[in-house]
Amino acid sequence: MSQALFESELPQFELLNRGKVRDIYALDDARMLIVTSDRISAFDVVLPQAIPGKGEVLTRVANFWFARTASLLPNHLSGVALAEVVTDPAQRAQLGDRAVVVKRLQPLPVEAIVRGYIIGSGWKDYQNTGALCGVKLPENLKQAEQLPEAIYTPSTKAEAGEHDENISFDATVELLGADLAAQVRDLSLQIYTDAAEYARARGIIIADTKFEFGRDADGKLHLIDEVLTPDSSRFWPADQYQPGRSPPSYDKQFVRDYLETLAWNKTPPAPDLPPEIITRTAEKYALAERVLTQT
Repeated sequence: MSQALFESELPQFELLNRGKVRDIYALDDARMLIVTSDRISAFDVVLPQAIPGKGEVLTRVANFWFARTASLLPNHLSGVALAEVVTDPAQRAQLGDRAVVVKRLQPLPVEAIVRGYIIGSGWKDYQNTGALCGVKLPENLKQAEQLPEAIYTPSTKAEAGEHDENISFDATVELLGADLAAQVRDLSLQIYTDAAEYARARGIIIADTKFEFGRDADGKLHLIDEVLTPDSSRFWPADQYQPGRSPPSYDKQFVRDYLETLAWNKTPPAPDLPPEIITRTAEKYALAERVLTQT
């Protein structure tokens, strides 16, 4: 197992943001460097230990999906090789596959969430209201059941330490305008539907996911940040899926499930993860990559 990278240190570049997982550096007016660390968060809290290799898995999986969706819309990848901007071999060796040079784009203030199955907070919402984020659903659905069709449930993009809030599609129209809001919704549903079909044929159910979008100076829409990774999606092994119970996962739900067994109030500081949880989490991320990207 590779050594974990909790934080990147690239003093030659201006650090724009150190998020829950990603460190973002300015390169120039047109480009940024995104380093996906091995940090892991749960319940919007960064945990004290990193997951070795996680950042590299996330980057490779996202790049795989960026390539598959490139015919639908452009993405943030610049095509510039890391070696062109990080010239120190020791720094490049530390970064491995976890760093990409991207275009500087203006992010939209909306997270585009698509749900194909009812689980997590959506399941709790449905039990209380009969709806999921305001979308009325059929009666008597079971936990983890597939929805009649995938639904779009956008949310706000919260500041660090804050929680995203579900919003209506009409609220996204107010934020983005009618045409752009519809474009984001329709692309999100199309990307999810195509990806879910691809993944299911390889033994993985993509239960839900989130996308982020940005625009360039000409207003052209781009897919940004990450796409269909084990951090931004729920991945379930299809051969172990059974409606009526929470399925095992290839994503960080495994860590959430462990934390739910503890007497922790889900505010900082987070508890330490045992070595076996760290190891099994790393194995789940690596397995998801192998299954999804194998030819």
